Amino acid sequence: MTLLSCTRFTDRPLSSPARPPLERRYDGMSNATKNVNCKIMKTPPLNQKGFTLVEIMIVVAIIALLAAIAVPGFMRARKRSQASRILNDLRIIDSAVDQYAIENNKKTNDPVGTADWTSYVKKGSSLYNTGSSVFRTAYGSQTVDQIPRVPSSDYNVLSDVAGTGFWSPYGP
Repeated sequence: MTLLSCTRFTDRPLSSPARPPLERRYDGMSNATKNVNCKIMKTPPLNQKGFTLVEIMIVVAIIALLAAIAVPGFMRARKRSQASRILNDLRIIDSAVDQYAIENNKKTNDPVGTADWTSYVKKGSSLYNTGSSVFRTAYGSQTVDQIPRVPSSDYNVLSDVAGTGFWSPYGP
């Protein structure tokens, strides 16, 4: 017969209403016999509850394994979102340069300074405030009727998640 738990037995009366149901198994036994049964069956007393070190180490190992599997996926997703942000910035810059050229009667191949095209970008955005990418690489001045290009340093950082097809038509 396997016991779920064991207690240190005292000489309190067995008719006590607060007696736990597991103590009923020991009715009719002396306290010495009850304590020997606990030792033979290797069941810990009720006041010794908790997890063993091995159990805790197994749980930590499982969590570490799950983290090792998940972190590279999160890093890849982060880099992919940064690449999407830069691609969107290039689209916005292209539209801003075109709008500036139309409103200021600029011709093909006329240069457009960073301060000029940023004034046609949404106020308060990081592109408006800095004129640079998420990696703080300046987009610099642009040319009318030429597609803005992804900065080469940003392309090199993101080339593992965004190949040349991703950047089309703004690629290197």
